[in-house]
Amino acid sequence: MAPDRPLGTIRIHAAAGNPCRGWLIAGPQVMPVALGRGGIMANKREGDGGTPKGTFRPRRLWWRADRHRRPSTHLPVRAIRPSDAWCEDPASRHYNRPLKIAPGGDGDRLTRDDHLYDFIVEIDHNARPRTAGRGSAVFLHLARPDFSPTAGCISMTKSAMLHLLRQIGPDTRIIIK
Repeated sequence: MAPDRPLGTIRIHAAAGNPCRGWLIAGPQVMPVALGRGGIMANKREGDGGTPKGTFRPRRLWWRADRHRRPSTHLPVRAIRPSDAWCEDPASRHYNRPLKIAPGGDGDRLTRDDHLYDFIVEIDHNARPRTAGRGSAVFLHLARPDFSPTAGCISMTKSAMLHLLRQIGPDTRIIIK
């Protein structure tokens, strides 16, 4: 069950000595996270592997209803469908937005065979205004078993994700520094 009021702020920072690993601090909880292969970057660009530095807000939770029951959260929730994808093409008018694609279509498909996107927290990085090439599809999602770096997202264990989801809402500030 989610607390009555979501946290006002969560903080994410790199671990000492390893820019691809970090810590997420949510109230009294400290959770290990994997960061982008480029570490935390102030000047995020498409394809650079960096996790963007800045203050963001979570927009909504996308989740695999075919794999998990709906988690408790203050965020708006949307079940991921097989046609759901994310546009990462800076030349597209749909850049850094969700879209529907046919089988075999281009886009970062949200239904993956692995479990990385079983829970995705969409954040408002490069959302308003959207600027071509400033980075897309930056999410909070599940980590690989070896906690290897992401392409720019922040990833964590399933238990950490479920704990975090109970504590955040649309007004929670996500500070990445």
